[in-house]
Amino acid sequence: MNKSELIDAIAESAGLSKASAGKALDATIEAVSKALQGGDEVTLVGFGTFYVAEREARNGRNPRTGQTIEIAAAKQPKFRAGKSLKDAVQ
Repeated sequence: MNKSELIDAIAESAGLSKASAGKALDATIEAVSKALQGGDEVTLVGFGTFYVAEREARNGRNPRTGQTIEIAAAKQPKFRAGKSLKDAVQ
């Protein structure tokens, strides 16, 4: 499912126009992104939790040359599925 198919499903399920559903989805994505940028977690009970994990610096290898390179530390967005979502997928 891509973004436009998700907008269609939201519009149908909530009885909204596609334009309103698109604005709602964009606002939700923006709110989650801003919360993660601020270092907060976003928990949707029954669905899951969006959070930021920190990866430590490490050594890697350039596959083309075989040379060892240093990979810098980084922050990475992650998602942990909630129990209801896990049960629904099973």
